[in-house]
Amino acid sequence: MPVPAAVCFRAACPDCRGRFELAAAALRLAIGATRRTTFYTFTCPECGASVRKPAGERIIELLTGGGVRTLRLHTAL
Repeated sequence: MPVPAAVCFRAACPDCRGRFELAAAALRLAIGATRRTTFYTFTCPECGASVRKPAGERIIELLTGGGVRTLRLHTAL
């Protein structure tokens, strides 16, 4: 049985403007009740900055399909 290929995602850092590929384990996806509370995060491998970017429906689909760990944010009633 073949070993599945590791999924990598292309990303860019707004601080150092570096461009790189990240494994699914290097990303985190948070899904909230609104567009403002739905985002993905990673640490830039070039400068160490903590990066947070908005995640629309297509990004959510790609990240979850690629095995990125997902946190669902709940709001208090």
